[in-house]
Amino acid sequence: MSMSVPMCTELDIPLAHIRLAAKTWGKPGDPPLLALHGWLDNAGSFDALAPLLEGRHVVALDLAGHGRSAHRDAASWYAYVDYLDEIVGALDLLGWDAPDLLGHSLGATLVSVFAAAFPRRVNRLVLIEGLGPLSLPEDGTLEQLQRALAARADYRGGKLRVFPDVEAAIAARRQHSQLTHAAARSIVIRGTKSAADPQAPEACVWSSDPRLMLPSPIRLGEAQVLSILAGITAPTLLVLAQPEQTYLPRAKMDARIATVADIRVVRMSGSHHLHLERAGEVAAEIRHFLDLRAGADVSPASPEPGVPTRP
Repeated sequence: MSMSVPMCTELDIPLAHIRLAAKTWGKPGDPPLLALHGWLDNAGSFDALAPLLEGRHVVALDLAGHGRSAHRDAASWYAYVDYLDEIVGALDLLGWDAPDLLGHSLGATLVSVFAAAFPRRVNRLVLIEGLGPLSLPEDGTLEQLQRALAARADYRGGKLRVFPDVEAAIAARRQHSQLTHAAARSIVIRGTKSAADPQAPEACVWSSDPRLMLPSPIRLGEAQVLSILAGITAPTLLVLAQPEQTYLPRAKMDARIATVADIRVVRMSGSHHLHLERAGEVAAEIRHFLDLRAGADVSPASPEPGVPTRP
């Protein structure tokens, strides 16, 4: 008997200061799961994974400045901590007290920091290719600040690259990431908009805010990141790609993993977008973890914190 695929619907989330867009799968009333995508991605990055999380109500946000969500106003920027208030606002508007949280890359940064800052608002935590924010050695702090402020001062509005059609945008996206055509298409379809050129009706441009490309003015030191991650109390699943990304080195990630009290780690071969490229295997790991940890009396899946499973 074939498995039914949950229908996907669109959702608007009008917060006090910004309008967010989202995609949803499953039925209201099913166990809730909020999903957050990576930098310069959008909710479309969960198109392959979310339908496989049967029996759950999945809401995948377009973060501010991404996908079909609004851009921040001219006086605002995109420091990752500013997304945390919007997660709270989205949960409040959805009427979700403490759902499961799922994040990929930047989304994994956000939900891991959120879980430490708001432990009572998180049931279980699922991370794909990320645990905490990027860090910076202390002696690089001033240079980072100067570089970011100079970039802001020089910013005059991003000139949007025009593609003749969506296929050209997909090809461009694939040049900068290890994505199959199908995986890139899920992100690009939601991440482009019409170029509004009557002479080229199929022409499109990126819909994301060009200011997302500007450098962050402040990054925490690694000791500060570890201090935050130590505050995560929710049962956590971390799925990492092999080989590691250069910005997720094994030694640094192992040290971060060791700070989280209740964590199960799965490493599998693949690219940074595991949830798109190997959706079935990633979904199986998530379902196993969520089902295993559904009851408070269930023992952790790994015999010790951070022990890799199913390599």
